Amino acid sequence: MMAATPVASIPPITRAEAEGLATTEFARLVELLRSLSPEDWARQTECPLWDVRAMVGHSLGMMTDFASYRSLVRRMRAATKASKASGDAFIDSMTALQVADNVALPTDELVARAAEEGPRQAHWRTKANRLFRRMPMKEEVDGRPETWRMSYLLDVILTRDPWMHRVDIARATGRELVLTPDHDGHIVADVVAEWARRHGQPFTLHLTGPAGGEFVAGEGGEHITIDAVELCRTLSGRAEGEGLLRQTVPF
Repeated sequence: MMAATPVASIPPITRAEAEGLATTEFARLVELLRSLSPEDWARQTECPLWDVRAMVGHSLGMMTDFASYRSLVRRMRAATKASKASGDAFIDSMTALQVADNVALPTDELVARAAEEGPRQAHWRTKANRLFRRMPMKEEVDGRPETWRMSYLLDVILTRDPWMHRVDIARATGRELVLTPDHDGHIVADVVAEWARRHGQPFTLHLTGPAGGEFVAGEGGEHITIDAVELCRTLSGRAEGEGLLRQTVPF
């Protein structure tokens, strides 16, 4: 049996790694989209407001919004205005605008634009200047306010988000989910490390599947065995968790 990895030894995803992870993730998302039938685009995802087509519209919107300072500022201004008018959370207004912007595109154009914009976004966000990366941003997790650095959004969340939506689309359409230890296992290990920091309790975690592994923190605590993708679905709020799995992680 492979020795368990102490979660405290898992290094954070670095700026240098982020572009490669994001580029690979976008390529896998596009590969999945190219496999979809016309009927698949209308299938409901686990995100209640979105079918597959709407989810891809959101994903493309995130790619284009974070491809330049100009596009990001324009989206933030529009989302702030929409949020104030509707009373919805800023992020909900932002994603709704992304979906609306791309709702009229034919599906083949959605895929073609995702293939083009994904690598552009992956490159731009890792080349953003140091001052911008250090900017604070307000967010809520489990109804509690948090302050993130922009670098956390750029290096981590903007890869976790399309990764989780690739999972959503594969589940909605019955397509095989491509998973490898070097890519998906890296993303999952980073999720595990953050989850451990957030709850601060000892545990032993056995993750099954290609993106899995053995992880440990402290001595004693819960012993958990779960599929690696299912862990992320649970920590994202898509499935119910018990014990330490009630602790959510941003995606």
